[in-house]
Amino acid sequence: MAALLYESVISLFASLCFGILFQLRGRKLIFAAIGGMISWFLYLGSSLLFPHHDILSYFISSVGFTLYSECSARMHHAPTSIFLTISLIPLVPGNGIYQTMYYCVLSDTAKALAEGVNTVAISGALALGIVVVSSVFHAVRVIKPKHSFLLR
Repeated sequence: MAALLYESVISLFASLCFGILFQLRGRKLIFAAIGGMISWFLYLGSSLLFPHHDILSYFISSVGFTLYSECSARMHHAPTSIFLTISLIPLVPGNGIYQTMYYCVLSDTAKALAEGVNTVAISGALALGIVVVSSVFHAVRVIKPKHSFLLR
């Protein structure tokens, strides 16, 4: 449990640095960095629940941080993409992309293909989670309930 919290706090600082790089300021920067912490926490937590289903863990995490990003965007009257981009940073499969290219350079086609397919699957799970939640938020916004602070 301590490792889970430690890694989540580290991802908060990593997301904070990317937020500074993207020139976010004030409360938006803090809330976007918290989104990065939430995304990594959800990924690690779901990895503990489903140890052999890595793609499912990425999907659960993307659903969670997209919900957080949509709610934060409504509360701060800002675009969702600000919070979504920073929250996604800890989950980007950079190592998978690197390993795919590394195996390509070594001419190990089987390993490159396996790593490439896994990386594309991770990216697809992240994208699917974002699309599902964003579509639901958009559909609910079209209905226009009068007293919901999340959907204004």
